[in-house]
Order: sequence, then C-alpha cells, then structure tokens
Amino acid sequence: MNDLFNKVIQWADDRNIIKGGSAKDQCLKLVQEVGELSDSLCKGKSPIGDIGGCMVVLAIIAEQHDLSVTECLEHAYSDIKDRKGMMIDGVFVKEADL
Repeated sequence: MNDLFNKVIQWADDRNIIKGGSAKDQCLKLVQEVGELSDSLCKGKSPIGDIGGCMVVLAIIAEQHDLSVTECLEHAYSDIKDRKGMMIDGVFVKEADL
C-alpha cells in the first residue's frame, strides 16, 4: 500500500501539484471528488474510481503537510479505537453524545 501511495506522490510531484498548488486548492478538489462519489452511490454505480480519487487527493494534502496517509490513518484510528456508541437512523452516534 505504501508503494502505491509513493507512486501517487511521485505522479503529483512530477506534475508540480504538491508544490505548485495549495492545500486549499486540493481541498476544493477533494470536495469535487466527494461529490462524484455521492453521485455514483446515489445512482447505484461502482464507487471504486471515486474512492480512489479521494484517496489520491488526500495523499497529496498529507504530503503538502509533510505527513503520510499512514500517519493520518494511524492518528484517526487512535482517536476511534476505543469509541463506543450506536447506530441511530443510519448515523453512528458516540456514546458521549447519547
């Protein structure tokens, strides 16, 4: 997986996306990709390309902040690993918010 993310970063670096653009620009691109994901899901289409597109943009944003996607995911997991809660109307609600 790290090898694939490294290829994505190299691709973006070769096209001057990482240093030539801003994280704000990439955040707007992420919103676009999430919109495409939503459209695919609503239409019952495969989300594979849309999920991949989101991951590419997230990898670029992480690189722009001298982070790796692995570090970001590890950080998020450490926040949620012991979280308890329940699904209410299709939404996970943290135990502290119940």
